[in-house]
Amino acid sequence: MKRALLCAILLFMPVRSAAPSQAQRLAAGPRLAENARVRTALDWLERNFSWINDTQVRLTEIPAPPFQEEARAAAVSQVLAEAGLEVQTDKVGNVIGELRGANENEVVLLSAHLDTVFPAGTNVKVHRDGSRMTAPGISDNGTGLAALVAIARAIQSAHLRPVRTILFAGNVGEEGEGNLRGMRELVDTYRSKLKAAVVLDGSGTDHVTTKALASRRLEATITGPGGHSWSDFGMPNPIDALIRGSVRFINTKVPSGPRTTFNIGQIEGGTSVNSVPYEAKIKVDIRSENEEELARLESALRESIAAGVRDEMAPPRDRSKGNLEWKVDLLGSRPGGELSNDAPLLAALRAADDVIGNQSRLERSSTDANIPLSQGIDAISIGAGGMGGGAHSLQEWYDTTGREAGLKRALLTVLGIAGIAEEKGR
Repeated sequence: MKRALLCAILLFMPVRSAAPSQAQRLAAGPRLAENARVRTALDWLERNFSWINDTQVRLTEIPAPPFQEEARAAAVSQVLAEAGLEVQTDKVGNVIGELRGANENEVVLLSAHLDTVFPAGTNVKVHRDGSRMTAPGISDNGTGLAALVAIARAIQSAHLRPVRTILFAGNVGEEGEGNLRGMRELVDTYRSKLKAAVVLDGSGTDHVTTKALASRRLEATITGPGGHSWSDFGMPNPIDALIRGSVRFINTKVPSGPRTTFNIGQIEGGTSVNSVPYEAKIKVDIRSENEEELARLESALRESIAAGVRDEMAPPRDRSKGNLEWKVDLLGSRPGGELSNDAPLLAALRAADDVIGNQSRLERSSTDANIPLSQGIDAISIGAGGMGGGAHSLQEWYDTTGREAGLKRALLTVLGIAGIAEEKGR
């Protein structure tokens, strides 16, 4: 009886198809690394290692402060044009080199951000010591930009034609208050055609970002009448109020799970040591794996600043000289999102890892990939090989050891998701 019942259950269970998924077909297919033209592209990367390193130095030494990426963009545009791509610059400053595929209605984006966190006037001269380079921005994102243009040249040198059109983009606005404006523009422009995005950001091959970390950047401002430190002593002081509020905020409890963080990254105000300031500001970065926690932290900041103003105004004051005002403005918001574990893009990345003998862990981070992921478009962010450290500091460094593996991984991933068109006459 039991045997008959089991057979009946098995008979009526839905049968899973043995046919490979789209992800498996794209990643497997004719093995990419065995394709003669792909091998030629991979060989180009090995033969031109010195050129890639020199290009990274040249691009890094062109300052690209937030909202001032034009000079570096022009240099990237020139290199992409020399690779034989059709190059344009869009209305926000993104440089886009197009390699047309057999199917021009489907697009794969390979991008690397142009901007750095460093203000105008920062010394970005690269110091070289063997395989090690040191300079602000050398890894983030000199490494990604060098890989972007190298992969473009490798593919063109091998006369590879993809199935899907590949866009090579040096994009603006990834760092700081750029609010991912470059990637937002790219996704808005190519949304109907965009099938996948691969973001090159920094060094390494040990990880792949498949989960977008949501974040918000906020600015709290307190203003007052201002005055003289002696004659106007007792007047409400915006800096005092801001300090009171900031102390409250940094004591806000955050959960260990979902992971949630905050950072007061900038503080400014005042005109001289003997003046009561008329304005004080802080800029705050908050991040969380959970949107509700982001909202809670933003509310906590607003409540803390309001409390700081109340505390500063609490002692007896000469109200005829004015009161304090406060506001909290949203400078930017990065949405969250997540790549499906069975996505064709992730399969292409895993296939590339297999070819170079690499293992990479899945990570959650805040990158340009946030924008396509938040809109349901497959996207990942990966390092471009080598080793780096000290990101966002004046001591930032990059070591070229292991660079070839990162370049090959990125190239194979892009070709794995874009596909290779059959050669004519075959």
